[in-house]
Amino acid sequence: MKVLFFNYEYPPLGGGAGNATSYILKEFSKVGDLELDLVTSSIDEKFSVEKVGSNITIYKLPIGKNKNNLHYQSQKEIFVYTWQAFKFANNLTQKKHYDLTHSFFTVPSGALSLWLKITKKIPYIISLRGSDVPGYSERFSLLYKMLIPLIRYIWKKSFFVVANSLAFKELAQKTSFHQEIKIITNGIDIDEFYPKKNDKDSLERIGKFKIICGSRLTPRKGINFIIDALKILKDGGMQVELDIIGDGNQKEELMQKTKDLNLEGDVGFLGLFKHSELPHYYQNANVYVSASLNEGMSNTMLEALAIGLPIVATDTGGTFETVKDGVNGYVIRMESATDIAEKVALLFNDFELEKKMSQESRKLAEKMSWHNIASEYLDLYRKIVFNKKEIK
Repeated sequence: MKVLFFNYEYPPLGGGAGNATSYILKEFSKVGDLELDLVTSSIDEKFSVEKVGSNITIYKLPIGKNKNNLHYQSQKEIFVYTWQAFKFANNLTQKKHYDLTHSFFTVPSGALSLWLKITKKIPYIISLRGSDVPGYSERFSLLYKMLIPLIRYIWKKSFFVVANSLAFKELAQKTSFHQEIKIITNGIDIDEFYPKKNDKDSLERIGKFKIICGSRLTPRKGINFIIDALKILKDGGMQVELDIIGDGNQKEELMQKTKDLNLEGDVGFLGLFKHSELPHYYQNANVYVSASLNEGMSNTMLEALAIGLPIVATDTGGTFETVKDGVNGYVIRMESATDIAEKVALLFNDFELEKKMSQESRKLAEKMSWHNIASEYLDLYRKIVFNKKEIK
């Protein structure tokens, strides 16, 4: 079975979608009858080829990437990727017979899959990942109006459309009400991300209470509300700190906000790390907070879940699947620093509650592994191949 995979993001480029692709390919590398080629973007002006196992090949195309902002793709960079991937995929498909293509993001990747179906009769799967769904990002509000007919057509002509959460499926169906959409969540590497046992085994909390969030630093992520919540907690006499992992266009603005609120010594802007270094920072936190205004399914939230952190998160994509209100965390109102502060204060004041919620988060995480997620996608691949044989 031969699969051509498109995603313009792949580590170290991008965020959740790139990391999800990396984990899925790692699992696919263990599948003997699968050969997969990924067409993605390079971080510099060089074309390069990488291997994952013996059956996965990654082609990285130069797109004029700005090295100073690896986690943000400009519209120009996305356009260049589309053109480069279009030419490269045409050459690949002349050399290999692919059973299907799989695109992360409807646009631009899904347009490439659509073209190959029209010109070469190759069926395809679309994985909805965030900004490719109308209504997800204000940044693309004008572009959505122009692209909605194309988006609907790409979905309609696909073999499967997959969303990574119920909320994301519901958002997509506002654009195409009758579109059938399957749900395959993001997964978690529960071996890489695991609890720091000794802290939660003690009878009392060790060290300062630490909030952590991992996110691109953009307005849509609502990090300003977490900083405001920290101010409320500090003014209430609580010894609380905040660590922010990530980078983005809003960083300077957020750093200025912490200065204006006299929180410079209480907020750490940690920047970006190698993925292998992340568990250490999660393990030294007490609660994970997400104030996102719109989300697909956050990989960082899943990682925090696997570490065994209570989760405090807004009611957006992925929260339904990862936060059981009052069990392993709390669902909070959008744009409400007060609600964030109130829920964090409950955990700050009750170490036993923190430990109980920590245990529940880990239990939930253990049901969601990348092996299981990759197996669900593999089942879809096999259904396409079986269907093609039946048609013949």
